[in-house]
Amino acid sequence: MSIGRPARLALAFLLCSAGLVAAGDRPSGVVELFTSQGCNSCPPADDNLAALAKRGDVVTLAYHVNYWDYRGWRDTLATAENTARQHDYRKAFQSRSVYTPQAVVNGRVHVNGAKRAAVESALSSLNANGEGMQVDVHMERKGDSVVITAGEGARSANAHVKLVYYGQPQAVDIGEGENGGRTVYYVNPVTETQPAGMWHGKPATFELPASDIARKGPGGCAVLIQSVTADGSPGPILGAANLPAPTGRPK
Repeated sequence: MSIGRPARLALAFLLCSAGLVAAGDRPSGVVELFTSQGCNSCPPADDNLAALAKRGDVVTLAYHVNYWDYRGWRDTLATAENTARQHDYRKAFQSRSVYTPQAVVNGRVHVNGAKRAAVESALSSLNANGEGMQVDVHMERKGDSVVITAGEGARSANAHVKLVYYGQPQAVDIGEGENGGRTVYYVNPVTETQPAGMWHGKPATFELPASDIARKGPGGCAVLIQSVTADGSPGPILGAANLPAPTGRPK
């Protein structure tokens, strides 16, 4: 029996899960994609994010936003919190408006997420300029806990330790709007975020209930160590780790 493209992509993603960024390795970068099921420019960006996730050395997060819902289709994965995070980046980048698909790379630059070469170039350029991940972060399950350890920074810093929960990879049949009639495959759709503490440039450990992470992030959880500007806007991401849900976990 043959299977459709979304199912094949989902199967390939799960088969490659062992190749995802290990919880103690320093990833080559973080790509946060702001996307919407109601935006006909977004499916290529969603495909690009899936390819990066499959590659395994980049922490990839899909923030579905809700401001295109009025066009006839309510994004099934969107949250107001995701939209608020994009507006926080708008202030940080001193942009006049938000857009989709927007890919924010390492919290430092933003590019059109549908342009794979632009995303890859941003990752490469930031690493070449010393603006990649600068802090070792380790995230692992220990019994009933998830333990996060952050290493020492090259300089003193005050950064937020942010947990980003995400759902399972999934294909969505879009009934109306600009993508009406299409089935689009999504990876790592962000379900919730929460602060876990502060990092002050020195080694630190944070412990969380594993049950909370399993409940809030059925696909897994990423941790970002992100500097914050004086007005509270998000700044550069200094370190990150990803902890996918255990293999075989029910969807």
